[in-house]
Amino acid sequence: MKKNLFRSVCPYDCPDTCGLLVETDDGRVISVKGDPDHPVTDGFLCAKMNRYPETVHHPGRLRVPLLRTGRKGEGAFREIGWDEATALIAERWQAIIAESGGEAILPYSYAGTMGLLQRNAGHPFFHKLGASRLERTICVAAKSAGWEAAMGKTPAPAPETVLESDLVIVWGANVVATNIHFVPLLKEAKRRGARVVMIDTYANHTAPLADELLLVRPGSDGALALGIMHILERDGLVDRAYVSAHVLGYGRLRDEVLPFNTVEKTAERTGLTAERIETLAAAYGRAKAPLIRLGSGLSRYANGGMNIRTIAILPSLVGAYGKKGGGCYGNTSTGHLFDMARIERPDFMARETRVVNMNRLGEALNDLDDPPVRSLYVYHSNPAVIAPDQNAVIRGLEREDLFTVVHERFLTDTARYADLVLPATSSLEQGDLYKSYGAYHLQRARPVIPPVGESRSNWETFCALAEAMGWDEPFFRQTADVLIDDLLAGSPVREVADLAAIDRGEAVLLPAGNPGPPFGTASGKVEIENFSLPEPLPRYLPPSRNSYPLRLMTAPALHILNSSFCEREDIRQAEGGMKLLVSPRDAAERGLATGEVAIARNDHGELETAIAISDAVPSGVAVVEGAWWIEAAPGRRTVNALTSQALTDMGRGSTLYDNFIEVTKK
Repeated sequence: MKKNLFRSVCPYDCPDTCGLLVETDDGRVISVKGDPDHPVTDGFLCAKMNRYPETVHHPGRLRVPLLRTGRKGEGAFREIGWDEATALIAERWQAIIAESGGEAILPYSYAGTMGLLQRNAGHPFFHKLGASRLERTICVAAKSAGWEAAMGKTPAPAPETVLESDLVIVWGANVVATNIHFVPLLKEAKRRGARVVMIDTYANHTAPLADELLLVRPGSDGALALGIMHILERDGLVDRAYVSAHVLGYGRLRDEVLPFNTVEKTAERTGLTAERIETLAAAYGRAKAPLIRLGSGLSRYANGGMNIRTIAILPSLVGAYGKKGGGCYGNTSTGHLFDMARIERPDFMARETRVVNMNRLGEALNDLDDPPVRSLYVYHSNPAVIAPDQNAVIRGLEREDLFTVVHERFLTDTARYADLVLPATSSLEQGDLYKSYGAYHLQRARPVIPPVGESRSNWETFCALAEAMGWDEPFFRQTADVLIDDLLAGSPVREVADLAAIDRGEAVLLPAGNPGPPFGTASGKVEIENFSLPEPLPRYLPPSRNSYPLRLMTAPALHILNSSFCEREDIRQAEGGMKLLVSPRDAAERGLATGEVAIARNDHGELETAIAISDAVPSGVAVVEGAWWIEAAPGRRTVNALTSQALTDMGRGSTLYDNFIEVTKK
């Protein structure tokens, strides 16, 4: 094969959804660069993707199916063929279904790939199988629910709207680690005169970009938003004409809620001084086009949905929604443009089966009955590392009576507990269609190299399993290209985008939609008052507390994306290894020193971790960046050994940021 250059797409869970230029030679990837013609990527990639060929051709790539020969977790396997593997799976599943019904089988997947086909390829198979359904809410479910509580289906503005802003509040968003292509826009907005304020729980990688950094107590973001509203009303900075025309329920909020959110109360709840709260509120109320760049971390508390809901209504009080450069930029959404039933096929379900929340996998594997989970199928996810309450998850994975199949590229922590491991393709070996959740573009990707070894895509694997099950459903005999073509044919995208450009693999901009007014709610207004909710009005919900003194933040890392890229030693070294960041004061009180290994513990478990003393972390807070593989940790567990299976107030999301620990010398 001759050397070639192809367009492709980054498949990972990131709002940027970057366009790639991939150089290949003789069936191997030589280099991956950012596409200079891509409207968002603009020719550069993050630190994680710059050396993507080292992931694609990593010596640890799984190349053939593996059958377990040792104890679960030991990682001892022998090679088998695909036909033997799929026949064994079908035989075990047919026996389980005959004895316990299809609901005894549970799929587990999330965002290891973000393509519309490969990410959702398991849905039609498990619907037809009659398996339990997975409630996939680990990441932004509370954020979405909180937004919809006030804003309905109102879309976020396009990211470039920040260029017209005069005040940008980066609220709970470490954009340098999680949204790198927003950074040039933010810098240009500053060059044009915008002031940037960052609100977070510690001074992360984005802090140097801010003109002012406000560190709030974890979980108190909603309290700060209410305090700002109190000042806006007190000082006559509410745009009353706008509120009268476009907001529902402000009168009740003003009379029944805001009086209890004084500056003094807000200072007590957030840890900010009254002066800084007053200054922020005045700047926000007097800005011509203030924009909030709203992150996701602040939704991962027990009060996470209320935090988001409260912040979402804030721009409506100053008339910022609909202004050029104003409003709230959280996650973009183009899901309405695609009829995902064409891929997911809910019509394949003979009846609606039970739903298992992915944040409670530990509970499901150990305590669920009627029927118990007897088989687990994991694809593009690594629950032994990323799921809450790691000890409970691993205890379930250790069950000898649990038939576990893992479809993966590497022998991850989860794969080590599998009875069967199936080799998976990388994004450069499979076809897919990608939309962004941080911008408004669409791009199609085709394979640019042959599969590594005998690896197969999600879709190819489920087609093989359907055949092994003896199904004659024609749907499972279609190719990925046919399914993608069908998805596009049934989408209004064909009326607003250049289908020929999409077919060529070029990134195509989609309509951003109207960020209001009118708004995407039943009333067409921002609905401060929402009687469909247990709490009709936003109010202060105090964050969780318990007897352990340090609030644990499970934050994003610069080089690791959740647990992805942990297979690479260069990435581990660039990140500096797994470590717990603590403040100088908290370290001194415990006699801890940078570089030594200490024990972090709570009622869920304990973690051996290196210590890093950092002025970036306020007293009372401890931070672990990244979801590390166990093999890269000093001990036998990683950070989710310390997190709980509790769910958020809205959306049944994870409470990964809502945990407390103590740290002691080892």
